[in-house]
Amino acid sequence: MDHRLFFPATQRNKKYIGDILSKIPLTKGSILEIGSGSGEHGIEFQKRFPEIIWQTSDPEMEYRKSISSWIDHERLNNKMPEPLKIDVKDTPWQIPSNILDSLQGIISINMIHIAPWQCTESLFKESSKILKERRFLLLYGPFKIKDKHTSESNKLFDKSLKKQNNDWGVRNLENVNEEAMINGFNQEQIIEMPSNNIILIYRKVSL
Repeated sequence: MDHRLFFPATQRNKKYIGDILSKIPLTKGSILEIGSGSGEHGIEFQKRFPEIIWQTSDPEMEYRKSISSWIDHERLNNKMPEPLKIDVKDTPWQIPSNILDSLQGIISINMIHIAPWQCTESLFKESSKILKERRFLLLYGPFKIKDKHTSESNKLFDKSLKKQNNDWGVRNLENVNEEAMINGFNQEQIIEMPSNNIILIYRKVSL
């Protein structure tokens, strides 16, 4: 059966995120995506960067089925592994050794604002444990700067998130940076993206 899901936001932003990824020197190896959702990002990036093994993951069965269907639809079965069941706060993450040993970076797109803050803490802690020095962690999504929203639309979005779950919400950039520093990451880049989103790129350093 075809379980593919289609997210309009993913269709809008996947090229722009891919353009940023293309500027990161990606050597042969693997990338782990945390919170892959429908799988549309993973499929796009696997096709765009064939030298990389793109390992998706998601805690929800519905999304993992969608990812598997996308892999089948795009005939990437010989290249792209099946999605992993990873809940970011349940550590240690269960990752195949071939992915772990060749891991070049970790990416999380539009995840930390639709999850409790504990998930952001866990994302940095576990990423710090499994990434080698100079490997990267990339986050994409809306952020507040100095506790202020960067647009009215982000402010309204934040309110709608909190109505759904009071533990959700657009995160403050400075708080995210502090969590990164605590766990041995240096902020390398802040990149403004379309639709009032931001990409944050961190590099693992020695603690």
